[in-house]
Amino acid sequence: MASLIFERMNHMPLVHIDLIEGRSQDQLRAMVKDVTEAIVKNTGAPAEHVHVVLNEMAKEHYAVGGILKADE
Repeated sequence: MASLIFERMNHMPLVHIDLIEGRSQDQLRAMVKDVTEAIVKNTGAPAEHVHVVLNEMAKEHYAVGGILKADE
């Protein structure tokens, strides 16, 4: 029933994940799978409507507390 309601509302869950580069393809695949399953479980959206965008940043392009991750 939740899927039918979702279809009628015509929404597309879109998840953006920003992370520092360095994870393997297997790690990224597992993460995307888990995130998709969580969205499906909690929204009723069909998995084929869940979009996940991964933005990987170089350590030289990300800082915390004024320190580049590349300098840690």
